[in-house]
Amino acid sequence: MFKRKMIAWMAMIGLFYSCQPSVDTTSNQVSSPDGTLVLTVALSETGNASYSVTKDGTAVLETSQLGVRRQDGEFTAGLKLTATSESKSIKDSYTLKVGKRRDNQYLANQKVFTFANAQDQIMEVIFQLSDDGVAFRYHFLGEAGEQKFITDELTTFNLPNDARAWLQPCADAKTGWAQCNPSYEENYLMDISVNQASPTKAGWVYPALFKTGDNWVIISEAGLDKNYCATRLEPKSPEGEYKVGFPQDAEQIFDGELYPESTLPWYSPWRVLAIGSLKTVTESTLGTDVATPAIAGDFSWVEPGRASWSWVLLKDDMTNYPVSKQFIDYASDMGWEYCLIDALWDTQIGYEKIQELVDYAATKDVGLLLWYNSAGNWNETFQTPKDMMLTPESRMAEFKRIKEMGIKGVKIDFFGGDGQSVIEYYHEILTDAAEAGIMVNFHGCTLPRGWQRTYPNLVSMESIKGMEFITFDQKDADVAVPHCAMLPFTRNVFDPMDFTPVAFSEIPNIKRLSSNGFELALSVLFVSGVQHYAETAEGMQAVPEFVREAMRAVPVKWDETVFVDGFPGKQVVMARRSGKNWFIAGINGETEEKALTLDLSFVKGLQGTMINDGMTNRDLVQDQITVAEDGQLPIILKPNGGFLIQLSE
Repeated sequence: MFKRKMIAWMAMIGLFYSCQPSVDTTSNQVSSPDGTLVLTVALSETGNASYSVTKDGTAVLETSQLGVRRQDGEFTAGLKLTATSESKSIKDSYTLKVGKRRDNQYLANQKVFTFANAQDQIMEVIFQLSDDGVAFRYHFLGEAGEQKFITDELTTFNLPNDARAWLQPCADAKTGWAQCNPSYEENYLMDISVNQASPTKAGWVYPALFKTGDNWVIISEAGLDKNYCATRLEPKSPEGEYKVGFPQDAEQIFDGELYPESTLPWYSPWRVLAIGSLKTVTESTLGTDVATPAIAGDFSWVEPGRASWSWVLLKDDMTNYPVSKQFIDYASDMGWEYCLIDALWDTQIGYEKIQELVDYAATKDVGLLLWYNSAGNWNETFQTPKDMMLTPESRMAEFKRIKEMGIKGVKIDFFGGDGQSVIEYYHEILTDAAEAGIMVNFHGCTLPRGWQRTYPNLVSMESIKGMEFITFDQKDADVAVPHCAMLPFTRNVFDPMDFTPVAFSEIPNIKRLSSNGFELALSVLFVSGVQHYAETAEGMQAVPEFVREAMRAVPVKWDETVFVDGFPGKQVVMARRSGKNWFIAGINGETEEKALTLDLSFVKGLQGTMINDGMTNRDLVQDQITVAEDGQLPIILKPNGGFLIQLSE
């Protein structure tokens, strides 16, 4: 009896070890330039490919799976590792019109692993390790011309079982108002177990934030071209292993593709993981470092800026001629570059009157932006103008018309999910708008995934539960403060975000919990190529003149960004530089007062002003400050409060 048990036990051990990855640590590893990150590729005896990642010798990702299922061949098991390239250095430099840093440098070590399946079809996995993270993608080789189809991607991210997660659920397709979901507009679940399943069948959206030991990890994707669907993380993560998930069946338009299809050769999007301290991952530009470089063309006409708009606090009925004219005057008085005229302008104002507004705005040095509905039959939205974006012919005709009128850009709303046909639609709109000389802002939409580098005319995308939701429902207003304190660590790390911040006024039928100092700080904390401010002219006149001066001074073009302090959902302090001017902003995402000592050694000795909350959360006070030579600045963050510091070199 004992012998039979021992034989069975030894057989189980043998089976276990036969399925474990066998690693050649000499040739199957690639490290970051500074050597702190090491990625190891392995192939089990059953031919399953995997990878793992360490930081300073500590596991960040445990054994995680690689591979895809193509309709004409499996790249999942039975693989052979046929070649491993030498490690080579990848260097790149690029400039962004929109983002937290204008001039960017990328340095990484690249290694390519070539696998063959049972049919001798070839799949390369290209890994690139920079000091701040890992990026990898699949490359399928073969004769050009024949269409190929991917039915599943097996890529996983296997976090240690005791890691913690900060994640946004993905809304299920065709749910929500007018069947507009998913549009990346859910509240985050914060500091949860990596074993906790998503409350939705659709899973979790990118960027996904994790903490394992002393290291933080942000997972996202970049370089999403027309030949792939957008992906997400599947809802279940047994023992912390998250699998890449594809869109739901309803996330396609024009009866087009849902899952990836393309001719060969074929690159997948990059899987992106920023890894390190909270400062490292928050300051990382990895999501644009590996994005597709800018399309050809002269984009000198693209000018980021700030905008007034009436809709967020005043809603549909106020999209009319006299109110729009008032908001043009408001933008001019504030020195802002743009005014957005939102939904229903075609019926409530009309093209002829829009032309009058364009001409009037030009005399005030203000450019106009116009709203459009992207939608065909994939949702039930009624707002107009509608359907003009649907075909290349109608789209270009409209772009040409409004360009000749003097319109600077468009806000296009209500998209249809993450299927490949929807992703193609985004690319086609951006390409046509670039040709026409029109800036673009998408709403009700997917995540940008580095598109602002590829299309310099893409100034922003919503992809977040923004200010409008605070005006809709008290439930969203009640969690808005910690929600805002999450976004510099997740949604806004790599990509521009049109949250439409800053409301000093009381919101009709809503109790706003954030202080006015908190609202002011959002003008710096949130990055968007066009920053649409929620506040009205009347509300802006009600705050002190020094607040209006600050709102006139805060730019949207940043040369440098420094993470100063914070923790996701609890508090955040960020410093951003534009030219010789520094703007340092912080918010408290919790209801207890906090005493912080900020390390501002990078601006030691500089003088300027600080606007902070006063006696109540609707009062603001301004003081002159000098950053001490040791760089230490004590500050009190009031409950749900915030501050803004302005310094000049």
